[in-house]
Amino acid sequence: MPELPEVEALAHHLREHAVGRTVARVDVASMSVLKTADPPWTALTGREVTGAGRTGKYLDLDCDGLHLVVHLARAGWLRWADTLSAAPPKPGKGPLALRVHLGPPGEGPGFDLTEAGTKKGLAAWVVEDPATIEQIATLGPDALALTRDEFGEVMAARTERLKTVLTGQRVIAGIGNAYSDEIMHVAGLSPFATPARLDADAVDRLYAAMREVLTSAVDRSVGQAAARLKGEKRSGLRVHARTGLPCPVCGDTVREVSFADKAFQYCPTCQTGGKPLADRRLSRLLK
Repeated sequence: MPELPEVEALAHHLREHAVGRTVARVDVASMSVLKTADPPWTALTGREVTGAGRTGKYLDLDCDGLHLVVHLARAGWLRWADTLSAAPPKPGKGPLALRVHLGPPGEGPGFDLTEAGTKKGLAAWVVEDPATIEQIATLGPDALALTRDEFGEVMAARTERLKTVLTGQRVIAGIGNAYSDEIMHVAGLSPFATPARLDADAVDRLYAAMREVLTSAVDRSVGQAAARLKGEKRSGLRVHARTGLPCPVCGDTVREVSFADKAFQYCPTCQTGGKPLADRRLSRLLK
């Protein structure tokens, strides 16, 4: 799933390559991806792209006051091309959901919004004000905008598991499954820790780890071509998606806890005092 660093990199890419161009045409291959009908997506045609930004994990393309806002969900992606096919895509065929031509179709550049797999979550809105989108209006503060004191206040008010708090977009916006694993590993904290019970030193470590992991990932990602961002993300991970491999810090085996259709990874030595977590959702540390 694209998280804060990848979405920031995509926004940067659009600022570099899309701003100043005019939307020539928008093709919709999957009507289910559109979550708004007024204004219609056709209202984007003829508008100049004047900006591109990020709110949490939402990508925002500003087309002279009319915004195309995108949430890439779990398996969505933005694919940039210097030339896009002029032929309108066939609905329901392949991963393509929406195509934006930023020049004469068949001649100019643009981008595709695609989604792999059968479980669809990719969403797009065409709005005059992104704040009118409920999912954006209810977001918590951006992970990279929080001060240490603000972060401490957030942690002090939460009694859920740390993993749940870090990935809760209404609590802190921008962090997903992968970077939350990395943040907790750097901070040396268990995914099952209770934020409100953390002492000041642990909160300091957690805040510093969040800043370090996210800013480092942003620095690695910004400037990369969109097609290389997924690989760049994987190359920087130390525990996430590395089950069974040695921890790069201590050499212990990275372990996994899975539940429903999700999983997280951690290092017992670095994070849980050497004790493995039982692999079931409501488990506690094994005694």
